[in-house]
Amino acid sequence: MIVYAEVECMMYTGHSLKEKRSIIKRITARLHRDFNVAVTELDYHDLWQRTKLGIVTISNEYQHAEQVIQEVLRVMDSYSELERTITDVERV
Repeated sequence: MIVYAEVECMMYTGHSLKEKRSIIKRITARLHRDFNVAVTELDYHDLWQRTKLGIVTISNEYQHAEQVIQEVLRVMDSYSELERTITDVERV
């Protein structure tokens, strides 16, 4: 099973694209390392306060894949630099 999430976020602490990229790089590296998910920035590349991330995981069981994505979202919520605004989770 493949579970895919699109997550839109606001970032209030950074004041430049360079700071935004640094924050996103740190978060995506941790998510990849801790959960073995693929993460990429999908949209708002030219805006320093907003981002849209795509996150995907693959498992032989839907429940496990959904559980991984929910844990990833929980970890994302723990970052004070990031506020999750819109989240769409799909089963592919």
